Amino acid sequence: MSPIVLIIIAANVLVSFKGFSDRLFIEKNKFQVGPILKGEQLRMFTSGFLHVDQAHLFFNMFALYIFADEVINQVGVLKFIIIYFGSLLAGSSLALSFHKREPYYSAVGASGAVMGIVYAAIMLNPSMELVFIFLPVFSFPGWVFGVGYFLYSIYGMKTRLGNIGHSAHLGGAVGGFILTLALYPQIFLMNRNIILILALPIILLFLFKDKLERN
Repeated sequence: MSPIVLIIIAANVLVSFKGFSDRLFIEKNKFQVGPILKGEQLRMFTSGFLHVDQAHLFFNMFALYIFADEVINQVGVLKFIIIYFGSLLAGSSLALSFHKREPYYSAVGASGAVMGIVYAAIMLNPSMELVFIFLPVFSFPGWVFGVGYFLYSIYGMKTRLGNIGHSAHLGGAVGGFILTLALYPQIFLMNRNIILILALPIILLFLFKDKLERN
């Protein structure tokens, strides 16, 4: 595991466990629309290190562990850091945009940042084979997961499916997509068709943005 990934995981574990035992700490640092619109923009960053419970923390960090080295090995540590934290803020920004009329909407988790890394890994290596953790006999190409999960997140955000910050997932994926192209533009020539396929649900998201927002 790259040292920077270990540092990010350790930071998430330490901050999250602090939040597990200190409700006031969570209230001061979670993503919440009302306080952010009143000037507490730091919540858009700090919320990315908090988690609801140990399972939420584990699955986010496990996904980061699985995909991070694929990105680091191809673009380097500095660009990985830019994609990770840029995706975190992109996730918070899209969540704020979609829920700006809901002052009590709140969320925590590194999902936006992790989705940015997942999308970056898929773009860099679209032929990677993924498996379901509980059904390891079934595998599928990474780009299928990318498109499928993005569309699922759009549906989940529109229907409020589960207690999940779907908008942050979407924003993180968009951030990862844009930043990876900006930092490593040669992948468009290397994987052009897959990049265009991954771009389609992102285009749909912004075309129908007004219909997805809560009034």
